[in-house]
Amino acid sequence: MKFFIDTANLDQIKEANELGILDGVTTNPSLMAKEGIKGPANAIKHYKAICKLVNGDISAEVIATDLKGMIAEGEHLAKIDEKIVVKVPMIKDGLKAIKYFNSVGIKTNCTLVFSTGQALLAAKAGATYVSPFIGRLDDISYDGIQLIAEMVQMFAVQGFETQVLAASIRNPVHIVKCAQVGAHVITSPLEPILALLKHPLTDIGLEKFLADHKKVNS
Repeated sequence: MKFFIDTANLDQIKEANELGILDGVTTNPSLMAKEGIKGPANAIKHYKAICKLVNGDISAEVIATDLKGMIAEGEHLAKIDEKIVVKVPMIKDGLKAIKYFNSVGIKTNCTLVFSTGQALLAAKAGATYVSPFIGRLDDISYDGIQLIAEMVQMFAVQGFETQVLAASIRNPVHIVKCAQVGAHVITSPLEPILALLKHPLTDIGLEKFLADHKKVNS
């Protein structure tokens, strides 16, 4: 399973990369705004900076919701770097845009996916990734992990190359369960990824080892 980090913060991207587990990055307009990135020129500059840090796919989201606008934005984003994946919403014109991008060799990430039916349509249109938002599904008492499992099974049965990219990760348990049900990719903020490192017995064990070493060498 690939690990993507869901942020536009360069320091967090560097930290995740230094862990040796980072495979890519996902961003969106809200994450860019959080970093104070304003205007198209600054956004492009920031995407270029991210591309220099990461040796993997970087999702950059279109703002337009009409076909012509999405194609124009997507083509512009794709020219930034070959690592750029155009992030397109799960709407009718979004599917049309995905089909177009697929025909010209531009990778896509179909976002805001909440059902297996939506995932099926995105895969048929040629999406590189589909992004089900499991945290938001959990918020409305729907089993987000079960949805991931259903999508993975469906893609395997049908022979789709589209990858299930689990998004809206809220905690380290989400990450582990996504791995258990076969998600191809997860995208997460840095905190849940770092939380995977933590276990009280690890801390206790390390403290004991250091104390014993001190006794032997004092």
